[in-house]
Amino acid sequence: MIHSIDPVGLFIGLNGVILLAYLIAIPANEIVLPTVFMLTALTAQFAGAGEGVMFELDSVSETAAILQSGGWTLLTGINVMLFSLVHNPCSTTLYTIYKETGSARWTSFAAFMPLALGFALCFFVAQVWRLLSPTGY
Repeated sequence: MIHSIDPVGLFIGLNGVILLAYLIAIPANEIVLPTVFMLTALTAQFAGAGEGVMFELDSVSETAAILQSGGWTLLTGINVMLFSLVHNPCSTTLYTIYKETGSARWTSFAAFMPLALGFALCFFVAQVWRLLSPTGY
């Protein structure tokens, strides 16, 4: 699944691992970044980094090595931060919106509006970055 959504992720300055992590983390947004790190270590086949389970690193340089082996760039990091600011709400929030409004339409709007804004913001930043960057990434 990561490889199938990777082109979309790369187009907007993210990657398939990050998009999959956001899908997996719909129940609770606080698990997004741990999921990103686990999936990155798993797909990059980083030796001794947990093989897809929770792990703890001893230094920032080890974290950087895993992210770089997973294809992360400065653009990826910036877009992850921006996407995190405006991404879709968790399932508990969506359930609460549905219970309060009683409307599937408003619940859908509450789910897809921040997602669309996140994609648009990341796309815009990625295009400007690629336009201004001498290497394109």
